Amino acid sequence: MTVVTVGVQIVDVLARPVESIPSGQDTHLLEQIRITAAGAAAGTAVALAKIGVPVATMGAVGDDELGDFLLMIMARHGVDVSGVVRRTGEQTAASILPIRPDGGRPSFHVPGANLGLSTADLDAGRLTAAKLVHLGGMDVTWGLHDPEFYALLGKAREGGTIVTLDLLSNLPDLMPAVRAFLPHVDYLLPNEEQALMLSGAATPEEAAAALLGDGPKGVIVTRGSEGSLVATAGGVTAVPALDVPVVDTTGCGDAYCAGFAAGLLRGRDVLGAARLGTAAAARVAGGLGSDAGLDGPLDD
Repeated sequence: MTVVTVGVQIVDVLARPVESIPSGQDTHLLEQIRITAAGAAAGTAVALAKIGVPVATMGAVGDDELGDFLLMIMARHGVDVSGVVRRTGEQTAASILPIRPDGGRPSFHVPGANLGLSTADLDAGRLTAAKLVHLGGMDVTWGLHDPEFYALLGKAREGGTIVTLDLLSNLPDLMPAVRAFLPHVDYLLPNEEQALMLSGAATPEEAAAALLGDGPKGVIVTRGSEGSLVATAGGVTAVPALDVPVVDTTGCGDAYCAGFAAGLLRGRDVLGAARLGTAAAARVAGGLGSDAGLDGPLDD
């Protein structure tokens, strides 16, 4: 595979538009309900597959019906799921997302089998053979906070593999341990809130510069409607978001990571890859779910 995504695998159940939770046994009629593959590894893998990049994913799901669905839908989109392990008696991670009319997305979440993913679950040979490895959700895959996994990333990078890293949560208690990954990755792609928590900085520009000092070649801070900041040794550059009608922001970060990875694989520089990530995120924002709008080749 050209890309291997490693980490969080989630089933999302999305409904829109939701203005309030009905009281008692009341029912509100909605325009749309979808169930999709999501999470910082699974969602990014589907986005990559839908824009034509060969991709495999590695992670953990339960032996339940949700796991059956997640593997089926990823495979249907063209993702190689043979590296996903199944945990007997565990639940597959899942979220219920009531999408507000403005595209906002509060969530109800069960972390499930993701928490137990470990280095022993991964196919080291396939990982080191990839052109790019995307780490998705290392803040919650605690079993990969492991010197053996860091060494595996080092071996992959020595062989020419690009390593990118995205996070899943905005939970302050999970941020400090993430910094141990930074010497082992090429590009970090946090959102603004995550970048500020990771660094302790006061502004996203200061956060990007501080995190760059931990080892990555580049830090790309995504900022929703404000676009993104790209920090490299050459400085910090703002990349504006595209002006599109927003239906649902679910999966925009995963799509950005997919577009960014595709850009790097096409030989673009970091700014060019960030613009392709921006285009992917804009497509996803226009529909419901983390894979909306990503049918066919991507261009900015």
